[in-house]
Amino acid sequence: MNPFPFHTAWVRALLGAMLLSAMACTPIQVLTHSVSQNEARVPPGRYEIDSDHTSITFDIDHFKYTRFTMRFDRKQGQLDWNDGGLDRSTASVAIDAASIDTNVPLLDKMVKSDSMLDVARYPQIRFASTRFERTSEAHGTLSGDLTIRDVTQPVTLEVTYNGFARDPLTKKDTLGFSADGHFSRAKFGLATWYPAVGDDIHVLIQAEFVKTPAGA
Repeated sequence: MNPFPFHTAWVRALLGAMLLSAMACTPIQVLTHSVSQNEARVPPGRYEIDSDHTSITFDIDHFKYTRFTMRFDRKQGQLDWNDGGLDRSTASVAIDAASIDTNVPLLDKMVKSDSMLDVARYPQIRFASTRFERTSEAHGTLSGDLTIRDVTQPVTLEVTYNGFARDPLTKKDTLGFSADGHFSRAKFGLATWYPAVGDDIHVLIQAEFVKTPAGA
């Protein structure tokens, strides 16, 4: 039992009044902006991946029960945007293979080991675009070369161009994309644990690219 019920109630009331007063005196700014899919508005030049706002996840069949999802936490890359937009621009990405995160520490070690990714010998996973084939105004198929464990194979990604704008927080020119695709892990020599773990890898990408400052 509280021996000072009146004192407790008074303190709570005072704190509540102070909080309401502070909220009333503090302007709350809601940031908003307009994102355009008009490619002609994008300044040509090099754009770097914003790693804090880019995600690379993938899923794979697990005993036919589920599609088990994993991600890579560290990546870097660039988009060279040229006049002519997506059709004339190129992209390359490098992923730190050791940054794989399965949310299961023991499984992380197994995937990083020499029986799978062998990150000690092959620290990077790389992708370099080779062609973009437009399917609609803001969609297309991006072809490129994917390298895992020093094995390079062609892959395709279905890409959506989400748009361009000056970021209201950073004041930097920013481009946004979504992409997904499928490839066979066996083609890269990654057949371990099959068929308990499936062969088809489904990749999902959400990426933001930020304009590189002039002279950088």
